[in-house]
Amino acid sequence: MEDLSGNSRIHKVAMTNRRNCTVNGVNDVLSFDIHEILLETEQGMLMIKGDDLHVSRLTLEKGEVDIDGKIDSFTYSDVAGAGHKNESLLSRLFR
Repeated sequence: MEDLSGNSRIHKVAMTNRRNCTVNGVNDVLSFDIHEILLETEQGMLMIKGDDLHVSRLTLEKGEVDIDGKIDSFTYSDVAGAGHKNESLLSRLFR
């Protein structure tokens, strides 16, 4: 889902019973394992923590990710300047 200007996507998180989650406005999946998923979204970095986490559907063209498992927390990091595409991943994470 894109806004009318075409510059960015709308960021939306929908969760059902702490077991299923859909995230829109995802630019990239930076890392994932069964305890933690790190997403780059339109609103900054989003870390999802829990147990038995699985990325069940990933569509980066549309910016959508579906996650299953026991979800314990969502944490956003306010990364000013996350839009600098020439920076390395490590330099963006460790500001």
